[in-house]
Amino acid sequence: MQELTVEKLFTVLDESAGVLSRLLGISYLEALGETAENLFHGYVLQEELSEVDEKRLLKLYNEMELERYSKEAVRKSYQLAILKGMKEHVQPNHQMTPDSIGLFIAYLLRKSRGKSDSFSLLDPAIGTGNLVTTVLNEFDGKAEAHGVDIDDVLLKLAYAGSNLLHHPITLYNQDALEPLLIDPVDVVVCDLPVGYYPNDERAASYKLKADSGHSYAHHLFIEQSLQHTKPGGQLFFIIPNGLFESAEAKKLQRFLTEEAYIEGVIQLPETLFKNKQAAKSILMVRKKSPRVKKPKEVLLAAMPSLTDKKATAAIVQKIDRWFSEHQKG
Repeated sequence: MQELTVEKLFTVLDESAGVLSRLLGISYLEALGETAENLFHGYVLQEELSEVDEKRLLKLYNEMELERYSKEAVRKSYQLAILKGMKEHVQPNHQMTPDSIGLFIAYLLRKSRGKSDSFSLLDPAIGTGNLVTTVLNEFDGKAEAHGVDIDDVLLKLAYAGSNLLHHPITLYNQDALEPLLIDPVDVVVCDLPVGYYPNDERAASYKLKADSGHSYAHHLFIEQSLQHTKPGGQLFFIIPNGLFESAEAKKLQRFLTEEAYIEGVIQLPETLFKNKQAAKSILMVRKKSPRVKKPKEVLLAAMPSLTDKKATAAIVQKIDRWFSEHQKG
């Protein structure tokens, strides 16, 4: 039943975005942000459209009753439309975080936080917002979220998507490695942008700056994230598998040892990625605090293909056991 719901909502988003793209002479992704806003407000916001075009769009929107759909159905249909738009002009750092990774991070967060009170969350590379909204759907109403991205098209999609889902997310359109006017949060989630950071002058203010040449953006994102995490707060980074094998790895390890406890490294299934070189892991970190003890052992696990239910269940059991032992102190 939900698959039909997702497909129907996707069709309205897709058709109306196509109409707006042609009429306004903008990209499909830009038009998708516009149509999502129209759908959220219940009327057509684009004043330059003719009455005929406006009626055509309203006919499409009136076929939908958004309140009938679950938040997951809305998120999935919106995500499908974004994926379609990304095929038109893909850039390496614009890949959307797969649902299964977002759901797995939400599971890790639930295991470590339990059913505790509300919390604040930051994604310093929010992109289209799929990772954050996947997590927020699992903690409905419990999290106050912040997101940063330098790409205004992606940020508009994150904004329109969070409105459709009724998630309160404060968004900042800026370089996340510049100073952030965001108070420290309880939790950071981030699919780290991998590559070199071109602004050497700004990188110079970071401990993890490179000794020569451009610094690694993903290292600087880790440092910036820790700066904006409360003592005892948690960070979940999606990292390249070779993070601790690069030329700057020793400096990164030293920094993490000083500032935080590495609680776990969970290798994600290679089947989630285009090739072995693109494979990633989840790095689970906790910022040091007098209230927090160093874990007796770091959780190390390699997730099998998610289609292998027996092997997946065994790894989940191992992770559950680690959390129950770790939480006993």
